[in-house]
Amino acid sequence: MTKLTFFTLIVLATSISFIFLETPPKSYYHTLFISDSFSDNSSIANHLYTLTKRPHVAGSQANADAAAYVLSIFTSCNIPSHVTSYDVSLTYPVSRSLTLKSSEKTIKFGLFQEIYDGDPYAEVANEVLPTFHAYARSGTATGPVVYANYGRVEDYATLREMGVNVSNTVVLARYGKIYRGDIVHNAHAVGAIGVLIFTDKKDYGGKKWFPDDKWMPPSGVQVGSVYDGIGDPTTPGWPSTGECERLSDDEVDEGGNVPLIPSLPISWADGDAIIRTIGGKVANVDWQGGKDSPIYRVGPGPAIANLSYEGQQVISTIQNVIAVIEGEEEPDREDVSRFVILGNHRDAWTFGAVDPNSGTASLLEIAQRLKKLQKRGWRPRRTIILCNWDAEEYGLIGSTEWVEENREMLAARVVAYLNVDCAVQAGDFRASATPQLDELIIQASQQVQDPDNSSQTIYQSWLASGNDTTVKLGRLGGAGSDYAAFVQHIGSPALDMSFGEGYPAYHSMYDDFVWMKKFGDPMFHRHVAAASIWGLVALRLADDEVLPFNYLSYAYELQKSAEHLEAEISDKGFSLVPLYASIEKLRKAATRIKNDIKALKAKRSRASVRELNDRLIMTERAFTDRDGLSSRTWYKHLIYAPAKHDDYGSNSFPGISDAIENAKSLNSSDSWHSVQHEVWRVARAITQASLVLSGRLT
Repeated sequence: MTKLTFFTLIVLATSISFIFLETPPKSYYHTLFISDSFSDNSSIANHLYTLTKRPHVAGSQANADAAAYVLSIFTSCNIPSHVTSYDVSLTYPVSRSLTLKSSEKTIKFGLFQEIYDGDPYAEVANEVLPTFHAYARSGTATGPVVYANYGRVEDYATLREMGVNVSNTVVLARYGKIYRGDIVHNAHAVGAIGVLIFTDKKDYGGKKWFPDDKWMPPSGVQVGSVYDGIGDPTTPGWPSTGECERLSDDEVDEGGNVPLIPSLPISWADGDAIIRTIGGKVANVDWQGGKDSPIYRVGPGPAIANLSYEGQQVISTIQNVIAVIEGEEEPDREDVSRFVILGNHRDAWTFGAVDPNSGTASLLEIAQRLKKLQKRGWRPRRTIILCNWDAEEYGLIGSTEWVEENREMLAARVVAYLNVDCAVQAGDFRASATPQLDELIIQASQQVQDPDNSSQTIYQSWLASGNDTTVKLGRLGGAGSDYAAFVQHIGSPALDMSFGEGYPAYHSMYDDFVWMKKFGDPMFHRHVAAASIWGLVALRLADDEVLPFNYLSYAYELQKSAEHLEAEISDKGFSLVPLYASIEKLRKAATRIKNDIKALKAKRSRASVRELNDRLIMTERAFTDRDGLSSRTWYKHLIYAPAKHDDYGSNSFPGISDAIENAKSLNSSDSWHSVQHEVWRVARAITQASLVLSGRLT
């Protein structure tokens, strides 16, 4: 007898045993949810195939059609659903060109991604937008080329040490380490007048490439946004609804989140051609390309690049699709249910088979499984909301506008936000979360079968993929996906998960159904597993009488972050005593509430359950500050926010990190004093969190 057959018999036997009971326990339905009888890899494959027939960038008719498809699936699952629209500022390319003039010749680059022989999407390839950066500055830049590695702050420090002056040059940088918008901002900060960003073959290419292998073809280009903010740039902090207030173009520029110099993304073939024309000193070993690459030099010049870009700003309508399964058993106050929110975005730069529609297909699979559960008699204790966001690629716009519009209600009622962007990329399972969810994610991973090895669970493969005795979870300080507004603006517990982290065809024309079917998930078993673990976490949060949060994990993470901070500033004369003291208060409160939960199980009441859950939910909110970070006020969370020079990077204690960077730059007594002030701010927030968790007034 196989394990699957044995598992099926257990489900069958459990079903028979509940025939004589009025209502099975919630755990019975959770077991059903992840069973083979409820999953359907062929249905997921069909969803993905349908969603990726055409390129569907935000604001396009194709993306509106995709929204209609998502709405139709939600509706067919008998889940009340609706579309929430916003009118937001998006940009599209009008024209662009790139030439390189050397003493020997002039190269005019085509700037297009090639169709391969037998490409099933050749007929709609013309619907793919010309390669560009969203929100890039319109203009022309002409100057010698400087190679700046990955375009990080430390890379420019290396160039300074080498005696290379970047002023009035066109920077050539490669993708791979930081957010592309920060590559452009960092270049502008050191005086560059234009930026070219290429996908280096060393990082994205191989001996063979798509469609013969998973690697990016020579003409493949990673497009994307270079906007450093979150949400519609013209409505920072409020929703883009109707005839709302909007910032002028000058005000948007002054905000510092849109680039002030033009940029273009280019292929690894074009990047290679430019590298071969650059002279000057030889770049460091870790700046070099792959085995068959030329020697990388830093320049400047002698070849002169001329890049030109013209974009068009348009107020476009975007559509979030929202489905709501009302909770039925919320204790004490049945008129005010809590929300467990699952979210994924739908818009894609091209076909989007990995990013984001592997996640969309998994979300639709969850909806269909929940329909099956409802037919068996299940109803969630708390309300479950399925959200399919729009315009994430431009700057997390759809989710952010929705959070800003519903801020007060969400801040009062969200239990947690569970995000999946790319459900299946390339690699092992990974998850990032606010720390009180760590234990729950691990428990869910121990219940779901590994899609690549039926003899073990996801947890076992996850554990084996690392070099430690425990699995490693990331944190949600970066602004890489739609969890950002929930965590960093309103202070909601949150999760982000996927199979793999990154894939070669990212944001290119080759991220299509063929790539997924050949290289990503040929049998769509990973999609099934992603839906299982994502949905199981949601069911636990929606159905458990006492929320499965563990704040001891949070105290432990804060302690580690404080120790790391101490090592960084130990010679600066700052006191971290208030920070350590506040963390100890949180640890004690987390221990106390675990005892309260044990006592509640012995003698419970609807009111006491509600009060305890309120404490668990609202503790995360207490880590926020209404004034936000000193130089980035939209970010309210004092524990997690993006790194200042890498939007994808995650910083613990971001306000302290910002103050330290400023103090190192200014080196004044006032600037160093501000670091101590930020330490106190964080300590006060953690103390507030411990008070909320304890549920006791001082």
